Amino acid sequence: MNRTLTLDDLVLAGIALGAGLVLAFMSRTLLRWLAKHAKRTRWSGDDVIVDALRSVVPWAAIAGGAAAATAVLPFTRTVQHHVDQVLQVWLIVVVTFSAARVIAGLVRTVTQSRSGVAGSATIFVNITRVLVLAIGFLVVLQTLGISIAPLLTALGVGGLAVALALQDTLANLFAGIHILASKTVQPGDYIRLSSGEEGYVVDINWRQTTVRQLSNNLVVIPNGQLAQANMTNYTRPEQELTILVQVGVSYDSDLEHVERVTAEVVTEVMADVTGAVPEHEPAIRFHTFGDSRIGFTVILGVGEFSDQYRIKHEFIKRLHRRYREEGIRIPAPTRTVSLQQGPAVIPQQRSGEGVTGGATVAD
Repeated sequence: MNRTLTLDDLVLAGIALGAGLVLAFMSRTLLRWLAKHAKRTRWSGDDVIVDALRSVVPWAAIAGGAAAATAVLPFTRTVQHHVDQVLQVWLIVVVTFSAARVIAGLVRTVTQSRSGVAGSATIFVNITRVLVLAIGFLVVLQTLGISIAPLLTALGVGGLAVALALQDTLANLFAGIHILASKTVQPGDYIRLSSGEEGYVVDINWRQTTVRQLSNNLVVIPNGQLAQANMTNYTRPEQELTILVQVGVSYDSDLEHVERVTAEVVTEVMADVTGAVPEHEPAIRFHTFGDSRIGFTVILGVGEFSDQYRIKHEFIKRLHRRYREEGIRIPAPTRTVSLQQGPAVIPQQRSGEGVTGGATVAD
């Protein structure tokens, strides 16, 4: 120490430390009150920011009080320098973790707001968090007086070896980034692969894409495989789509009557069934002279992929009931089998050949 420690020094140091603690308590109380008001807003980003400030501001107040306390104590310049370094590193670590939480939370908020149906692209969240933590680590090393240039050089050389060892992992990582950046697939989309997998995209992370089937099972697909597969996206460019229902009526039906009745049923279903498109105009197209019926296609509007099953169910029930009321017949395929009776023809055997039982044909 530069001089003898006195009671006044301890009192001043205690006051400075106490002031930091009081300020930390007051700021935490104020931020708790702000958090309650932030939850009432529609934007979830303010919740993330206030939550991060609740961890940064109190610790910063405590660090400021500790720095003021050490300033009034008669420490030597070396000791004071080390104490300041410890406080700076402490504050940098707190700010780094809080900043990582804030930025990752904001990225998650943006991805959720643009994804549609309850999705979260964690690949961007994880990359953002790692980058912020890496920057904070480099700042800590610089604060401690450690040169980061040799470290960056070593990381560059080691990165080549790691890249060679993790080719598949990096391929999946960049494939996931490419999928999200191109916006061909986003969390919440309903997709079907040429290999047969289909369902709602739940998440796209650094290695794999998780798809939830209609049976509520999860299918995990590597990003590289997803990027190379032939895929149908039923959500893009629009979520609304049309479905086709095949119907057939007998040859003695009045096709104008059939078309009018079917259009009325389509209009009724579009207006009453949840998930249908009320403004969809009925479309009926006759196309086939079949063996026992005239076939036609009914085009229905669907608001979202999974709604088609409920809409088909209701449409077929109502159309069948209405056809029965109107006397319109839906024939079943028939086949006529003709049986002809006549003498059985037994082929003659050639001379000298054996017959069943070991007998032979005499000359």
